[in-house]
Amino acid sequence: MRTNCKFYESRTYATGESVRKCDLDLAPEAPWRCPDNCPAFKPRMADVGWSYGPLQSDLGPPAPEGFDETAAALLDEAENIVNAVGPEILAEFKKQDERRGFGGWLDRIKRRR
Repeated sequence: MRTNCKFYESRTYATGESVRKCDLDLAPEAPWRCPDNCPAFKPRMADVGWSYGPLQSDLGPPAPEGFDETAAALLDEAENIVNAVGPEILAEFKKQDERRGFGGWLDRIKRRR
């Protein structure tokens, strides 16, 4: 990943897990690499008084062997599947809430204010 890009972000959580990502979700092969000639690439601004923590070089897992352009297509397909199922899952939870008598409880609370 291009760590000098304005949209690059990395975080390390209390559990020790770390994440590297593109804030614009334009790096389908993250955390291993950004697309060649990314149209959104912008260099980070010069230091403007920010304080930075130590830079970790071992963020994330190593790139898998045989990693090629088909990996991006596979990840896109997986994302589409998850996005397609989301509304169905929300509808199921809504039905469960309605059966339990919780239907619209959040809306009722909001109206009281």
